[in-house]
Amino acid sequence: PPPFAPQLAGSNPAWPTFPFQREGSRVWERGNLLLRDLPSPLPTKRTRTYSATARASAGPIFKGVCKQFSRSQGHGFITPENGTEDIFVHVSDREGEYVPVEGDEVTYKVCPIPPKNQKFQAVEVVLTNLAPHTKHETWSGQIIGS
Repeated sequence: PPPFAPQLAGSNPAWPTFPFQREGSRVWERGNLLLRDLPSPLPTKRTRTYSATARASAGPIFKGVCKQFSRSQGHGFITPENGTEDIFVHVSDREGEYVPVEGDEVTYKVCPIPPKNQKFQAVEVVLTNLAPHTKHETWSGQIIGS
């Protein structure tokens, strides 16, 4: 074996470490990485290419219901009206002043998720009907009953 072969980090075999540390590297200064520390591989409104945005904007509008949305994690899922697989939605792709909650009716367009472009994420998500008998929160923190 080579003299400087990577060694596995502690109890997490997915993270290799090396026998040297790079000075000034924030990765080394923070210690062991967790999956939540890695950048998301999903394109957001900020990182999506212009051509992908243009294709999504030109596409059809779909209807669905918010299945779940986590404000703290910045994403959730929509159950499409047509009964297909739940679709991912990122916080940057929703429009309007309310944080989506389970049962909210929405309209959206879709954009393929690279690199394989086999799955889709919801973009231009608009709340069309707030779930009844549910408290809704604005992005500024105001609580509204519906």
